[in-house]
Amino acid sequence: MSTHLLTLLETLPGSYSGPARPEEGPYGLVGSGEGTLAAHLAQTLVASSLTRSGTQFVLSSPDAAALATDYADLASVAGAQVRRVATGGTPEEIDTLVPGGPLATYHFAQFVAHATGHSEDAQAADALLADLAARCAPHVTDNNPARDLAWSLWGRTPLLLAAPDADALPHAWQQLLARTGKTLSVPLVGDPLPLVTGAFEAQHEKGDAKVAVILGDADDTLLLAREVLESRIDEIIHVPYPDGAVGYPAQLALWYFGAWVAAYLAERYGASAADQPVLARAQGVMSGEDREQARLAAPRDDLRRTNVVKDWADDQDLDDVELDEDGDDRDEE
Repeated sequence: MSTHLLTLLETLPGSYSGPARPEEGPYGLVGSGEGTLAAHLAQTLVASSLTRSGTQFVLSSPDAAALATDYADLASVAGAQVRRVATGGTPEEIDTLVPGGPLATYHFAQFVAHATGHSEDAQAADALLADLAARCAPHVTDNNPARDLAWSLWGRTPLLLAAPDADALPHAWQQLLARTGKTLSVPLVGDPLPLVTGAFEAQHEKGDAKVAVILGDADDTLLLAREVLESRIDEIIHVPYPDGAVGYPAQLALWYFGAWVAAYLAERYGASAADQPVLARAQGVMSGEDREQARLAAPRDDLRRTNVVKDWADDQDLDDVELDEDGDDRDEE
């Protein structure tokens, strides 16, 4: 478990220290690399688009610098002033530098909120995050909602659903659960009804060890999808917006809650919540480093199958279970 990440999570609310002045409108917003998710979440404030006037915001990271440069050049030629926000790069390519890593989304998104004249929304988001930090911090051992949800997700494949106006949330949670929680989840995007009514009919056992996570407000379609899923998968969990929040503050708060859940899920699996070394190497290749030196293949030991018997047997005596060299269980002779 990465105590460093937990410390960063606990101190994240209110840590944005970038520019707070609004830029000239109208606004356009695009993201690439590590700025993609923040641009998606910030669509409640400004539509994702290229603008011909006003200010174009380009959120990016060094691994996607070429695409960010293309976006910036297009907006500049069209007549907009460009503000490039990035986690790294050359000084002439960056107007605002933000911290990189899995929590960069917060700093990107809060920059956009302030720069588009939504400082009150940014402050409301920080208040929600601070309340979640108080309830999800590691010292909270009883009724910690993030730890409790991580326990419910452990050993299962989460199916992520949200209403159309919150489609950034399945994107956000898939990224968090994979990058931090080291867990594969499946976002159900688009109309969920064809998916939930047909996905398990040919192989009913595929519904085993699945849990649906409904993020944010549930509209009529999601309520109907929930009714269908109740007879097809193990469990359905609704994660509402905290304190009845709406809009940008609500969605940033659920992103933040997802980061806590992902960190505790890694803890449940006995894995590190920190980024895998291969991620930095892959991002380095995309930034222009030598692919031959990157060593993108995982070591063989990292590819062995999860020992399911061991993972699910905390309260069982495993003395009578033998494991072969591949981690598979076999009966005693």
